[in-house]
Amino acid sequence: MIALKTTFFILVILAAILEAWWDIILKKWAIESKQSLFILGLVVYFLATVVWAFSLKYEFLSKAISVVTIINLIIVVLVWVLYFQESLSTINKIGIVLGIISVALIEME
Repeated sequence: MIALKTTFFILVILAAILEAWWDIILKKWAIESKQSLFILGLVVYFLATVVWAFSLKYEFLSKAISVVTIINLIIVVLVWVLYFQESLSTINKIGIVLGIISVALIEME
């Protein structure tokens, strides 16, 4: 059981990282208008989707999509703040904390 949960978390974290990378690549594409960035973004998105699909072998769809989405959100927000120098409002920070708490609650059984 622990091995299945570990495999699930590895897959969803990898999928979330790939999805965040996709978001970053497409943001750079929107800024720089380089066709190669758009194509790379599509490839990364495809890989993220494949990894996420494999995570469904280890957990219910509702749990997998929730965890991937929240982890992706946290990664993207951190990158936006650290790399693109965007700021977060207090409500944004509260939302991130609630997202982290929601992943913990989803995983409690």
